[in-house]
Amino acid sequence: MPVISRFFGIVIFMFWREHAPPHFHAKYQDQEVTVEIETGRVAGTMVSRAVSLIQEWRESHRTELLEDWRRAEQKKSLRRIAPLE
Repeated sequence: MPVISRFFGIVIFMFWREHAPPHFHAKYQDQEVTVEIETGRVAGTMVSRAVSLIQEWRESHRTELLEDWRRAEQKKSLRRIAPLE
């Protein structure tokens, strides 16, 4: 589970062998969601405040997330992405 960012107790990660559409996973406490990079569609359950922070971060780092997705498809190491501040 390659971690690409951490902020406010939220861990963002991406797997190498994943299915389309491009997405990432986020974990907060014992809750986990999957978030589509382009649309922001969320699958799973998480407290709304954490989801809001994740969405804010996703919007700010969409290009970097898509680049990491491409790197994952090529089985290359993923780059860390700056946390939400």
